[in-house]
Amino acid sequence: MNHFMCLNNIIDNQTRVGLLKVKLREGKCLKIIEVHNGLGGLITNDAKVVLEDGQKIEFDGFWESSLTDSASKGFPDVEVVTLDSRMETVNQILEVTNKSMIFDGDTGGELNQFAYMVKRLERAGVSMVIIEDKVFPKRNSLESGVKQELEKIDIFVEKLKRGLAIKQNPDFMIVARIESLIAGCGIKDALIRARAYLEAGADGIMIHSKSSEPAEVLEFAKNFYQFPEDLIRGKVLVAVPTTYNIITDGELAGAGFNIIIHANHLLRAAYKAMESICQNILLHDRSFEADSDCVTVKEVFQKVGFLQIKAADQEMAEKSATQIKVIIPAAGRNELSRKLNQPVSLIDINGKAVLQRQMEALAVVGLKNIVVVRGFKADDFKIENIRYYLNQNFANTHILASLFTVESEMNGPFIYLNSDILFNSHIINSLISLGENSDSDIVLAVDNSYEYHKHNIDKKLDLVRTNKARAEEPMRKVFDILDEEVTYIGKKIDSQLAQYEFIGIAYFSKKGAAILKDTYQSLRGHNSSFQEASSLTMASFTDIIQEIVDKGYPVKIFKTYKGWMEIHSEKDIETAQQIYKD
Repeated sequence: MNHFMCLNNIIDNQTRVGLLKVKLREGKCLKIIEVHNGLGGLITNDAKVVLEDGQKIEFDGFWESSLTDSASKGFPDVEVVTLDSRMETVNQILEVTNKSMIFDGDTGGELNQFAYMVKRLERAGVSMVIIEDKVFPKRNSLESGVKQELEKIDIFVEKLKRGLAIKQNPDFMIVARIESLIAGCGIKDALIRARAYLEAGADGIMIHSKSSEPAEVLEFAKNFYQFPEDLIRGKVLVAVPTTYNIITDGELAGAGFNIIIHANHLLRAAYKAMESICQNILLHDRSFEADSDCVTVKEVFQKVGFLQIKAADQEMAEKSATQIKVIIPAAGRNELSRKLNQPVSLIDINGKAVLQRQMEALAVVGLKNIVVVRGFKADDFKIENIRYYLNQNFANTHILASLFTVESEMNGPFIYLNSDILFNSHIINSLISLGENSDSDIVLAVDNSYEYHKHNIDKKLDLVRTNKARAEEPMRKVFDILDEEVTYIGKKIDSQLAQYEFIGIAYFSKKGAAILKDTYQSLRGHNSSFQEASSLTMASFTDIIQEIVDKGYPVKIFKTYKGWMEIHSEKDIETAQQIYKD
């Protein structure tokens, strides 16, 4: 189940259009209720009553009423609200529900306008449109003393035909609403119109009445079923018992009605409740007395899915402790940074700092939890969405000391990343995959082309030797996952014995991070030389890795041939400028 209630009600538009016909074929009389916004849609979509015999009763769909849509926006029901505005309401309701919708199309507008209405409704997922045979613009049928002018039968028939011609989905229905009883023209006129509309191809008839008694509606239904069988086969008969609501839906179903629409009750109930609440607050000069007439805010949050979002946020927050971070020690100065008087991380490569380009590559694989340790020219680090730490003693320490400035951040899996390299995102993605999908708690990314260019090396590299001889493999294989473990790592390894170059990227699982921290803690107070370093404070990252290996912990490798480069010299900057031309 989705975290958000409105996302539980997922249905494609074409399927939704056909829902109404599916239910009608089951032979049941459908209960439809007016809805005028998304919250009403959620409430009615879930509304149900369970009877003593265990039978469950619920609404089969929604009536998007022109009266309640107009009134909810503060306008009279005289077709003044545009179709665009109506469609916004339709989409709000359909977005959060999974039941059928019947659209109150008023008169359908002018002849050509109705065709466009049908196209838009069908595309939106509406199942049925009902249009009334009054002259555009109509006046609401329930208001007494208002002149109701019926449309000429031949004009209304033409309007129906244009709508029927434009529809694409055979399950979309166009129903004619007959206003003869509203206009005082009687049953005979209503039946004449019904026959003409059915002959034109209408999918059914809605007979409307504002009488307080159901007699004339029941009489119409009786005569309707005396039409030729071929004329009414598969057609629907619709009632709207707003004024004659002494009759039950069951009784109307018994009289032959297929759909019963309760057309404006949610708006009327909301109106009464809102008016009462306003008066209550004004009277008591506070809202305390009104609380008993209101649902709690929590209930509203529950209905619209806010509590599910809150729960999901909490779940994500709990997971954030184990979310993969990226830790970049960038505090020190190397020969290049001294020459340029600038941290290597901030060297400009065609308009973007090295650090910015690292962040972009990390973002491709979803890594945005970035921690940077700064020192030299710390105030120049102004790139956003980074948590910065400061190694105040950067001038007298080296990479390992900078790394452990952020020891508190090593509470879950993380990527270690040198500050002076550029790389493709596939290296990070593959490194993480290897770490997460195996029993590898510490994995180093290494360049497996080292043996082929070792004779051209003009600087001290972080070299790697493993417990296995180099496997024969195609030169251009991007990466390979072998069960190789590091035996030696550092700058002082015999270049002829080394197999790989460490590229400055490593993965630590949560357990691997704990191993790293435990190893470092065990060295506290170490005052003599440490691995290749003169002291622990001047140690490099590779020194602690060698210490971990010496303690017997497995350190695996991930091999790559290309897709990275180090910014070690001004020549490297020029090369990077050629590679990164965006």
